[in-house]
Amino acid sequence: MLYIKNGTVIDPVENRTYRADLQIENGKIFRIISEKEDHAEENVKETDVIDAERLMIAPGLADTHVHFRDPGFLYKEDMETGAAAAARGGFTEIVLMANTRPCVDNPEVLSYVLEKGKRTGIHIASCANVTEGMAGKVLTDMVHLAACGAAGFTDDGIPLLDEKLVRRAMEQAKGLQKPISFHEEDPGVIVNNGVNQGKASEFYQIGGSPKEAEIKLVKRDLELALQTGAEVVIQHISTEETVALLRQAKKEGARVHGEATPHHFTLTEEAVIEKGTLAKMNPPLRTERDRLAILEGIKDGTIDMIATDHAPHSREEKDRPITEAPSGIIGLETALSLGIRELVEKGILTWPELMHRMSTAPCALYRIPGGQIKEGEAADLVLFHPTETWTVREFASKSANSPFIGEQLPGVVYYTICDGNIVYRK
Repeated sequence: MLYIKNGTVIDPVENRTYRADLQIENGKIFRIISEKEDHAEENVKETDVIDAERLMIAPGLADTHVHFRDPGFLYKEDMETGAAAAARGGFTEIVLMANTRPCVDNPEVLSYVLEKGKRTGIHIASCANVTEGMAGKVLTDMVHLAACGAAGFTDDGIPLLDEKLVRRAMEQAKGLQKPISFHEEDPGVIVNNGVNQGKASEFYQIGGSPKEAEIKLVKRDLELALQTGAEVVIQHISTEETVALLRQAKKEGARVHGEATPHHFTLTEEAVIEKGTLAKMNPPLRTERDRLAILEGIKDGTIDMIATDHAPHSREEKDRPITEAPSGIIGLETALSLGIRELVEKGILTWPELMHRMSTAPCALYRIPGGQIKEGEAADLVLFHPTETWTVREFASKSANSPFIGEQLPGVVYYTICDGNIVYRK
């Protein structure tokens, strides 16, 4: 039994905050006791009580775009260190991408990932690949992979260029009632990836990646989504045009969703000039106009999920020249704080709206438990101080490729609780 007293509960389902105690038994929320009710603390051992007087209590965060690099790239991250980073950041639900080595294009690798995930203390699901070997030519056995537990399908990291294949994949995903996610970057118009074609590419005197690389494939896939009825996710949106296209597709009735990463709603290409490879990612950071459009998309619900695209790389890899270093940054341990600073403190979202984007909506899309605080539901929670600050220095992740190192951020996670068990405490 666990008793959490005097906390401020954020309820993203009912869109409210309120003061209450939570009584947790057998991994579930047994009782929610409001301020007006008789408290049950006297029936609980002192060692089982958490005083949350200064803390907010929210559903455990859910990240549906994560790379734990296991199997194949364990020097960057593994299942245990990735889960530790997630728990430290307040995440209890994780959906992994499938671009491991070997990739998750068969039941054996999927089983390895899911079984290893079960031993971490948090909930770990995984997508499977859309195409065999991520080669973009032959569809995987999506029916079998779904039966084996795939949460969805994606070749994230590699765009799918064959329109007929994409249509068939969407049709299969729809029949399986699974989301299918797309990395929208046309390599045919990119000279150097990870750096925006504009001020940043001019600074490094390289070709860069134009926003047309994203827009072209987004247009195609939104139209296909409308035609097929598939539930489609446009991953890590980086341009104002994509936000507008997604907004229109939703109005037309397409079952489409948009992801925004904390780095895309916080930073611009100026960060690549200042931070170098630590701010290099695919798609790249773009202009202030694009960033503001992403914020507007988050505010009006066009972008319905915040996902980190947690992408660990070693220091040696990131120390390479800008054109040779891999793209991607870690994000699990800074996501909540950036959401607080950039979205709540600046009036873009309310507390319940932030938690809806970071927990409720992702859980609903992937049909995984979590995303709500309700009697009888799993006790998956994050307890954090909303205004206390911390300085980004060390990570639970095996990697430290973050452009936010040295920054002071609000929002200190004190406890992460999964199935009623404390998996992280400050």
